[in-house]
Amino acid sequence: MQATPAKEPPIKLLLTINEAAQALSLSLRFVYNLVLTNQIQTIKIGRSRRVPVAALQAFIERQAELS
Repeated sequence: MQATPAKEPPIKLLLTINEAAQALSLSLRFVYNLVLTNQIQTIKIGRSRRVPVAALQAFIERQAELS
C-alpha cells in the first residue's frame, strides 16, 4: 500500500495589493504609493490590478542594496 502524498497548496504567482501589503508587513496606503510611483510593478487583469510575486522580490532586493 502506497502512502498518498500530501497535497501542497498551489503557489500564488500574483497577489492583490492587500495581499502584497500583508506580505511586506506594510500599510495598504504605503503599498498603493509604491505602485503609483512605479516602485512596485503591477499588471492589470480585467478591472483589477495584481502584483507579481517576482515584483515584490525585486523591490525587496532593491531596498536591500540601498541599505
